Amino acid sequence: MNNGLANWSSAEIWFIIAALGVATFAIRLSFLGLIGNRELPEWLLRHLRYTPVAILPALVTPLVVWPDAPDTSLSPPHLAGAVAAMAVGYWRKSPIWAVVAGMATFLLVQALT
Repeated sequence: MNNGLANWSSAEIWFIIAALGVATFAIRLSFLGLIGNRELPEWLLRHLRYTPVAILPALVTPLVVWPDAPDTSLSPPHLAGAVAAMAVGYWRKSPIWAVVAGMATFLLVQALT
């Protein structure tokens, strides 16, 4: 199986990893350097509180809707886990309990099917 990395040398891969590390550091440093010591307005702080809540579904949704990328069929374990995670997350208002409920439901439905 050719995953596309076989044609790259080790030096090229390490260069890309180092470049991504430097870019990530520069982005975080520029953000903290610009507003690190300043008082942020309340409306911005309120919006920033929702960032983790918005990122988690953005990461999980493609895995639930297209678990096997070439195949477009829905997977019952993935769908049941997502529904359980959303229900428990809404009920408990806790991302930890939502993740635990989603994982437990996913594993249970996967074992049953």
